[in-house]
Amino acid sequence: MLIEYKNATITQSDGKTVLQGVDLHVDAGEFVYIIGRVGSGKSSLLKTLYCELDIDEADEATVLGTDLMKIRRKHIPALRRQMGIIFQDFQLLADRTVYKNLRFVLKATGWKKAEDIDNRIIQVLTDVDMLDRRDRMPHELSGGEQQRIAIARALLNSPKLIIADEPTANLDAETALGIMQLLRQIAQTGTAVIMSTHNVSLLQQYPGIVYRCCDGQMSETTKNYRLDANISDC
Repeated sequence: MLIEYKNATITQSDGKTVLQGVDLHVDAGEFVYIIGRVGSGKSSLLKTLYCELDIDEADEATVLGTDLMKIRRKHIPALRRQMGIIFQDFQLLADRTVYKNLRFVLKATGWKKAEDIDNRIIQVLTDVDMLDRRDRMPHELSGGEQQRIAIARALLNSPKLIIADEPTANLDAETALGIMQLLRQIAQTGTAVIMSTHNVSLLQQYPGIVYRCCDGQMSETTKNYRLDANISDC
């Protein structure tokens, strides 16, 4: 078990409660969707997983063996090093090359030996088919290429869990499918992937466990979710 939420209440930084009674369970290698309309609480839920947002209250809130209701601020970086986080706006450092973006992360997370750093960067760039872009600046890359680099960055420390917040939102349909294929391949290696999306058409080609945010509640809809039930009816 990598994530276990029971009866959690999630409140935004402005004090507005966005989700109540949240139950969420994620095991190794699972591919989990969080779906719902914009503003339904998807991103807020994901932010609680890496302690960007506190959980207001819960019967249980555990991520990677850590009790989020008791975690101290000084221990949050260690928790985050066990996960990879992918954002829809990529968040690459614009003033340095792809290689230096990845090296920055490794050095910031304790890697020391230049040879080890170089070998790991080569490995993750090969995994996302971006090795030939290692010396490019972010602005020289397409949106899909930047997202692949963001995925490579998330993989650097061999995470047990990938958290992806609308990773295909700013991409065209063909590029989005390529990103989905890559994320599914990652899940098949045993790393759990939990991603938010409002694009329910992805579920048809890449089925997984589905949780739906609607009217301040979140429920698992994997078995009874119908693709033609548009989330706009929420």
